[in-house]
Formats: sequence, C-alpha cells, structure tokens
Amino acid sequence: MSQYTFITTPIYYTNGAPHIGHAYTTILADAMKKIEQMKGNTPLLSTGTDEHGQKNQHSCEKIGKPIDVFLEEQSALFKNLFNRLNIDYDFFVRTSAASHKTIVSRILQNLYDRGLIIKKNYEGLYCEGCEQFKKKCDLDENGLCPDHQVKPKVISEENYFFRLEPYRQWLKEYITNNPDWITPRNYAKEVLSMLEEPLEDLCISRPKSRVWLGIELPFDKNFVTYIWFDALINYISTLDWENNEKFEEIWKNSYHLLAKDILKPHCVYWPIMLKAIGIPPVHRCIVHGYWIGEGGIKMSKSLGNVVDPNEVIDSIGTDALRFYLLNNMNSTGDAPISISLLLQGYRILANGLGNLQMRALKILDKNLNGIIPAEVELTNDDKKLLQDISDSFKSIYAQDLSLSMVNELTNQITNACSLVNGYFSSEEPWILAKDPSKSNRFKQVLKTTLEALSLIATAAYPIMPKISKEVLNSLNIPTENIITDFNIEKLKSEKIKVPEPLFPPLEKKVLEN
Repeated sequence: MSQYTFITTPIYYTNGAPHIGHAYTTILADAMKKIEQMKGNTPLLSTGTDEHGQKNQHSCEKIGKPIDVFLEEQSALFKNLFNRLNIDYDFFVRTSAASHKTIVSRILQNLYDRGLIIKKNYEGLYCEGCEQFKKKCDLDENGLCPDHQVKPKVISEENYFFRLEPYRQWLKEYITNNPDWITPRNYAKEVLSMLEEPLEDLCISRPKSRVWLGIELPFDKNFVTYIWFDALINYISTLDWENNEKFEEIWKNSYHLLAKDILKPHCVYWPIMLKAIGIPPVHRCIVHGYWIGEGGIKMSKSLGNVVDPNEVIDSIGTDALRFYLLNNMNSTGDAPISISLLLQGYRILANGLGNLQMRALKILDKNLNGIIPAEVELTNDDKKLLQDISDSFKSIYAQDLSLSMVNELTNQITNACSLVNGYFSSEEPWILAKDPSKSNRFKQVLKTTLEALSLIATAAYPIMPKISKEVLNSLNIPTENIITDFNIEKLKSEKIKVPEPLFPPLEKKVLEN
C-alpha cells in the first residue's frame, strides 16, 4: 500500500552562492524521493532558502541592494542550481513568505502565553557564522569556532528565552528508546552526550538594534525571532500543519537530512520545540559529514575553499556530479572533494557504465542488425549472473531510507558494471561472432549483457536520472514510470540504434583546469 514520505533538506542561507555542500544534501534528498517513487510510495521533497538573520543582513548591506531584491536574487541562485541538478522538489521554502511568518508568529505567541518564553539578561560567546551562542567547550584549543575558524564575540544583552531543561529527560529517553531516530548512530551518542548536563535556556530573539532582518516577535516589536527558531518551523509550516488533514499521515514518515554541524539545532532544539507545540518528533534524522576541500578542512563560504557546483556541471555534467557525491559520502565520516577527484569519478563511470553500453550495442548493431536476441534461451550460469545482480538491487531497495542505503546502491552499480564488463570480456563475443557454430552462444552473451545493463540502468535512476533514461531508451524500455522492476529476461526482440556515448571524452582544457 502506498504511503506518504516527507523528505526535507535544511533551508540554506542566502548570504552567498550555493556550493557543493548544498548540492549534495539536496541531491541526496532527491535520490531518496526517487527511490520512494520507484517503490510505489508518495514522496514529498522540501528544500529552500533561509532568508533572515545577521549573516544575510550583513551580506545585503554590503552589496547595497534593497532587501527584497537581494533575497529574490539570492534565492534564485539556489533554485536555478537545483533545476540544473534535476531536483524534483515539491516545496521550495522561502522564510520571507507571509504564510511562514504567520505560523512562526502563532507558535511564538502560543509558547509565550503558556509561560514557556521568558525575558532576561544574558552574556555569552556568539559566533556570527553559526548564529549561535557558544560555550567554551564548543571551541577549539585556540578559542575559535571549529567550523568558521573565528573567535566568537562576547555579547551582553536582554533577550527572550525558551526553556529547554524541562524537556531534557524526555529527550534522553526518546533517543534511548528509539535508537534509529538519529542515523548514523554515532551522532545519536553525540546528542546524548549533549544531554548529560542541564540545558541552558535557548535565546529565541535578537534585538532589532543589532539584527533587523527577521520575523518580529508578536509580543514585543523591538525584537526579531532567532533565525534557528524561525527556520526549523519551516518543516511544518510547509505542510500547513494546523489546516492539513493529512499532516499526521505525512509527518509519521518524515526524514530530515542535515550535515553534522547543525546536529544540535535539529536534534535538541527542534524536538523540544515540537514537544512544546504538541507534535511528535520527525521520524528520522539522517546526518552526514563534511566535504573536505582544499586546505583539509570543511568547505565553507566564509573560508573561501568551496567547489562551485555550476562549474562542475559545466565540466562533467549533472549525473556524473550526482554519482560522485552520492558514492563518496558514506556513514563513516567526512569525504574529500576536488576537481581532480571529480574528473577521476567521471572516468570511472565512462569506463564502467559507458563502456558497457557502447561495446554491447555496437557489436549488436554490427552482427545482428541491431536486433536484441531476446528469444534465445540463456544458460544456467547466465541466469545466475543476472539473478545475482537482480537480487542485490532488490535487497538494497528493500531497506529503509538511510545514508548507507544510498551509498550501498552506488557501490553496487559500480560493482555490477565491473562484473558484467568482466563477463563480456571473458566471453569474447567479437570472436564468437566470427564462428557460425558459436552463433547461439554469441546471442546468449549479448542477451545476458543487455539484460544486465537494463537492471543496472533501472537501479541507477535515483542516482543518475538522465543517464538511466538514456540507457533504458537505448534498449527500448519505457521510462515514463520507472519502478523497482528487477525481473530478469524482460527485453524484447526489437531493433535498437547505437546512441551517442553516455560519457564522452572530456576536452583537453577541462582536464588541464
């Protein structure tokens, strides 16, 4: 029976251009959505831009444009990139939208009326890059924010606070009783360690004298809402939770995708906020590591070590980028990225999937007039090869959504291409084609190779949607509604045409750059 699945990315700051980190999380969400579609479910994907806060304000002031123009242009950078990445999103959130502001204001007023928000003076270490107050234990040995490599400023001011401590024990028990709520599990242990000590009250406002770009507090016009309190609510404002009769059905299968630097807001602040509102926690938080750029540290716009995804798309194409990112980030930690590594990943695809398709279709076109020999009976060994590939993909698609599942899928695509290329080479069909007495075996080898190619292309759809459809179309397999059909021997005796290479040789200037 079909069920809803709600998959979210964080909403991204508009203070700069999107980078590979933004691209990866959104591609991961899109791949998961396509997996759910193939399984017959009804997935919804939400992404977008976070358009409030001090960083966005400072960027706007530096450029000198009207705020509405600045936010519109910056948000469009993300939307345009996601369109180039073939992201099939259902919701593109903008926190400057009136509908979102209304829901945030309503929640704030509700919590304030119930005495859960109080006003007091506070002094603390504030990192503008994180837009969070930090404890000394959060800093590195030099007293710097480990993510932004800057020393937080000491800020003393009067603000409004939301009490977290009354919910700490509940959250500890929830995480303990739901061990898969945060995956990979090492991040659950990290959150539990945060909950060992009493939680400080969460500052949920900023004075307009310091930050004017935000949602005004409904009970005090001199303050705007803290950007994280505002942004996290997008996950339910998107669904119009109070008026959506299907909200509970959708929310019970919800997945938040996030990088590890925003673990605390999503896995401490957010579940407590939801508990106070009366909504259960998200079904699962899927956490990934950092992309390590030049200099050996996390990519960051503020550090200037980012890889521009638009430039990568121009060089190697969208699907090669999608495959590299989904294949190289795993559940064990961080992952390196550079132009040279991306080019290496392109060559792996060209030598694997690209080579497999082209050599099989060319020899088919040359010797059998391009007609697939679907009528020939395969040997038991051929059938076993196909069945093993089929079973491996069925096993992966039967898993629940996770980072390791997607990573396992990309690995199996690579392994299957290598296996079938090895089979094709060892059977030497170019020699079989010259011996009339080996005609039947020649057809068996070609049919086995093409059947395997169809299985690989089907499995690859969430990872490389354009390439997947090109391969399936080359085998005359319809691509209007790709499902988890991993049955073997489904090709028909139809004529095909040899297409253009999936991964053409890169121009010399690309390799040199």
